[in-house]
Amino acid sequence: MIVLGIIPARGGSKSIPLKNIKPLCRKPLLAYTIESALQSNSINRLVVSTDHPQIAQIAQEYGSEVIMRPAELATDDATTESVLLHVLEVLENRDKYIPDVVLTLEPTAPFRTVNLIEKCINIFNLSDADSVIGVVESRSCYGKIVDKQFEFLFPGQLRRRQLREPLYKECSTIYATRVSTLRNRNSVLGEKLYALIVPEEEAIDINTNLDFKIAEALMQAKVSAKEEIHD
Repeated sequence: MIVLGIIPARGGSKSIPLKNIKPLCRKPLLAYTIESALQSNSINRLVVSTDHPQIAQIAQEYGSEVIMRPAELATDDATTESVLLHVLEVLENRDKYIPDVVLTLEPTAPFRTVNLIEKCINIFNLSDADSVIGVVESRSCYGKIVDKQFEFLFPGQLRRRQLREPLYKECSTIYATRVSTLRNRNSVLGEKLYALIVPEEEAIDINTNLDFKIAEALMQAKVSAKEEIHD
């Protein structure tokens, strides 16, 4: 099975300018995703799709191939699917390269491990999945507000958190889609959508300055813990 990893990393960001290459513990945010992807034995080729020359340069420095996307695919309205399809078109026309599966790796998830990537790809080997979505377990009680009143989406849940049946929410850490499904449905989500439960730490998604501060503290704590083990 030929697996293409694609990291969508545009330059525009309303919350944080050039967020995708903002330093996190003295390393560009994008670098963490590139490094974990390159460690995977399942990914045959890795591409960063970007519209920004500085992002392209950093991606290449960390070992990823780069495909520059047109301006219309770098707007707030451009879909991830349109970016993935553009990369596929470029690789097919230029290199006659047609993968079986596209792995979408957002650069805002620096805690994603190579083990998670391998688990994701392995789902295709063990099932009839046409797509995989990363999800996070939650035992919270969700609801909506109607006429200023709170209504539970699932009434009657047990009050003790530990006794509730878990729910799952989509996270942007990882997606995988058969190329045939992506092209036919214009979506990373197919009809046979299998779930991959993502550990809470790996599901951390960085979009704000507060997210950066939390991630930096967590990453520093992990480094300190490793140093204590080796001492």
